Amino acid sequence: MLDQRFYWGTIRKSIIAFGNMFNSITIERRDAEGNVAQVLKVPVSYASKQKALARIQQRPNVDDMNVQVIVPRMSFEMTTLNYDFARKISPLQQSRSINSTASTLDAQYAPTPYNITVLLFVYAKNQDDGLQIIEQILPYFNPDYNLTVKAIPQLGIKNDLPILLDSVSFEDTYEGGFENQRTIVWTLSFTMKLNFYGPVNKQGIIKKVISTTFNDVELTKQQTKYTVEPDPLTAKPGDDINFTDSFENF
Repeated sequence: MLDQRFYWGTIRKSIIAFGNMFNSITIERRDAEGNVAQVLKVPVSYASKQKALARIQQRPNVDDMNVQVIVPRMSFEMTTLNYDFARKISPLQQSRSINSTASTLDAQYAPTPYNITVLLFVYAKNQDDGLQIIEQILPYFNPDYNLTVKAIPQLGIKNDLPILLDSVSFEDTYEGGFENQRTIVWTLSFTMKLNFYGPVNKQGIIKKVISTTFNDVELTKQQTKYTVEPDPLTAKPGDDINFTDSFENF
């Protein structure tokens, strides 16, 4: 059973697609008169909450204009992977595609559904920065958002990848005393509905079909025999062909 090597990069493609959703978010900083004084693009990376916070806390002064701005920023990580019984379909269903041979097709059995939980963390030093980011995310999830992913290029299979927003929470913490650095962290929990595909196999092409009928329940008294074949027999899938058929009575 497990003797075929294959790798479609399902999780990798999905995680990249997830991160790309958030890589164009910007925030504005305004002066006392309400004019836009600064526009910042919010960077996003794959990292755990602990790792991202440790990196932020290593900077002694995030307001120092001589150093790169550390917050606001975002990070995300995959946490759990669970089978989705609600999306189970018959494992005998197949997807097929034409290949370069005249005698076989590329075939693949139905995918196996799984749900992946992904946590998105939004880090900010003040509430307004965090709220600007959150308000650019929430309207798109009502409660889900669909992305299209090229699942199996060999068969031309593209999947709609539903991403559901399950929950939103935040915490406002100070490290040390109130004179030290403040970090506000928003946590958004998402569920991605993935399909995992097995290997692509070669499947023979049916080039002759025979249909018979009987006039008794024991199937011993044959009445007719109907035969259909492509013309020419050397035709490949996708060719412009005719069919020859024959009908016999008994």
